[in-house]
Amino acid sequence: MHMKPSRNEEEYIARQQFELLKKSEAEKRRQLTEAEQKAAQELHWMKCPKCGMSLLEVEYRKIKVDKCSYCGGIWLDAGEMEQVALIDKTSLDKLFRVFRK
Repeated sequence: MHMKPSRNEEEYIARQQFELLKKSEAEKRRQLTEAEQKAAQELHWMKCPKCGMSLLEVEYRKIKVDKCSYCGGIWLDAGEMEQVALIDKTSLDKLFRVFRK
């Protein structure tokens, strides 16, 4: 009889899989030469992950977010999501109103 894993077990498995993927990506990065890493970074620097167009840095309440100049997508760097989450709901609504087309 197959038992469904508990929520804790599912979270543990997901964390384990994430750590394995993270280690695999770190090994791939380690194997790249410095020149290859620099070329890849220059190719993708400030480009929209969705459409590939240029990203513009926009500041809102001292939080710098990246907005696509073409599709209007909004991208957050590491730590920015936590900063946005600290803004109260009313301010958060205003933030997203700024980026609507």
